Amino acid sequence: MNPIKNRIKYHKKVRAKELIPHELNPRTHNDAQREALQALYEEIGFARSLLAYETPQGLKLIDGHLRRSMDPDMEVEVEVLDVTEEEARTLLLSVDPLAALAGYSTEALDTLRQTASSSSDALQNLWNSIAQAESATTETLSQARKRHAPQPVEQFIVLIECDDEKHQVSLLRQLRKDGLRCKALMS
Repeated sequence: MNPIKNRIKYHKKVRAKELIPHELNPRTHNDAQREALQALYEEIGFARSLLAYETPQGLKLIDGHLRRSMDPDMEVEVEVLDVTEEEARTLLLSVDPLAALAGYSTEALDTLRQTASSSSDALQNLWNSIAQAESATTETLSQARKRHAPQPVEQFIVLIECDDEKHQVSLLRQLRKDGLRCKALMS
């Protein structure tokens, strides 16, 4: 296996509006997500860098489009990668979906929700939606498995032990002649 390359080039603080949104960003952001991020900014502050790469026009975003749009004049920390345009598109298509594949430990999630606090309804709703989404996904997958699980077919089989191969062949011929479906097995 080849060693994993570190593609992080440097970190830089810039005004959010200086970052170029990626024209192929497929993510959309609803009001609930925007409200939860705003609440997090108010309670904690800016706590996660944006991800970008260098282009002749300036730094282009891979991850952080919503954070960029929240306050265009806010100074943000940007992690700048040394990637090509093609690699940036690969990351753009992979970073969020890869994170979304992670599940949750119900026990750890419950403990975390009991010990974390926020006066924000937006954050409380976000935290509650984690458990609801996990539960809904689990239920949907369970139902799909039940619908597509092959149902066992009832079979009634008579196993007859033969003295040798000659006896087996003779018995098979006789049973087939009598119209019975049968096959030879050997153990």
